[in-house]
Amino acid sequence: MSTSPILQQVVPGEAVAGVIHPRLMTLEPSPWRDALLCLAAQLSATAIERDQRGGSAQDEKALIRGSGLLDLSIPREHGGAGVPWPDIYRASRYLAAVDSSLAHLFAFHHLQLATIQLFGDPAQQARWLRQSVAANWFWGNATNGRDTGLQLRGEAGGYRLHGSKSFCSGALGADALVVSAPRSADPNDRVFAIVPAHSAGLQVNNDWDGFGQRQTDSGTVLFDAVTVGSGDLLESGIGTTRGSLRTCLSQLVLVQIYLGNALGALDAALAYLGEGGGRLGAPGSVDEAFVQLRLGELWARYLAATELAERAAQMLQRVWALPAPSASARGELALAVAEARLLAARVALDITSDVFEALGARATSSRYGLDRFWRNVRVHTLHDSLDLKQRDIGRWLLSGEQPAASLYS
Repeated sequence: MSTSPILQQVVPGEAVAGVIHPRLMTLEPSPWRDALLCLAAQLSATAIERDQRGGSAQDEKALIRGSGLLDLSIPREHGGAGVPWPDIYRASRYLAAVDSSLAHLFAFHHLQLATIQLFGDPAQQARWLRQSVAANWFWGNATNGRDTGLQLRGEAGGYRLHGSKSFCSGALGADALVVSAPRSADPNDRVFAIVPAHSAGLQVNNDWDGFGQRQTDSGTVLFDAVTVGSGDLLESGIGTTRGSLRTCLSQLVLVQIYLGNALGALDAALAYLGEGGGRLGAPGSVDEAFVQLRLGELWARYLAATELAERAAQMLQRVWALPAPSASARGELALAVAEARLLAARVALDITSDVFEALGARATSSRYGLDRFWRNVRVHTLHDSLDLKQRDIGRWLLSGEQPAASLYS
């Protein structure tokens, strides 16, 4: 893990306090925990105001860059921290509880690094991962598999990209992008490529205007004959079972965003009700049986969804460690991911809405920003239909058929 400027504010010998109530979530001691807690505190201080403003949070992305957390998922042999995926997911969930948009960018950065590890050959992995560590790069993406508006055309000595990609989270202000484009007329026959953000002909538009996840920089990227060297295509993992783990990784990122928002809503509820010193100012309500009943049910449902998420993350780590996982192991993982995503999405939508039943009308004041949790989850759960997950689970239950590898399973 790289040196973290954000830790310069920490008094030596003093424990760094978390911003989430410790009854809701704590992080185990680790070399990176204090940096994450400091970052979460900094993001939390302005999260409500920035959500209301929207736009791009480049200053906050700089805080993430300065946290030393961008190399967590990079293997140690390439200079990174080599942190397991369950820990990266917990870090993402914690950040999502205070700032879902920036947690999205953090987690998607690590998804792009995973893409290099899954699809790059050893030389490409060494080149790009070590460059990322050395220059403290922040990665963005242009990989929307359902958007077929980008074409990859072969030329002497390389390729060129023509067209556009939508919903490119983290592209604005990134140092480099992982891009996907079809290699043929078949849109499913796609290849990943590395494109530095300063490449000629590349234009990143700040046109994302969703009512949730408002600062994810998920705009459109335009490619006007952008050059891609033949050595910058990540082809080694195409068609392999290991390469198909990328979908499982990305789906579990979404799970952390859902659960993080649910966690944030519960934490905000405790703050509003006066727990921990009346931070938002409705003391006394914690003793009302009605409030206890409401929040007790929401907490139990959150715990159930979190257990499935943790189970899937641990399973992913085991399969990730295999040089050549079997189709059966991958299918079992995909099923666990589908179960986690289905429950997490439904529970998060319910918690972020039903929490108002416990808090009452005053909690709808915009100064509390409690509506942002539901808006974030509602936007994120539409990334791909939950019906697909429900169908995969039901098909397995009835026939034993595991989910087939696809863009979303």
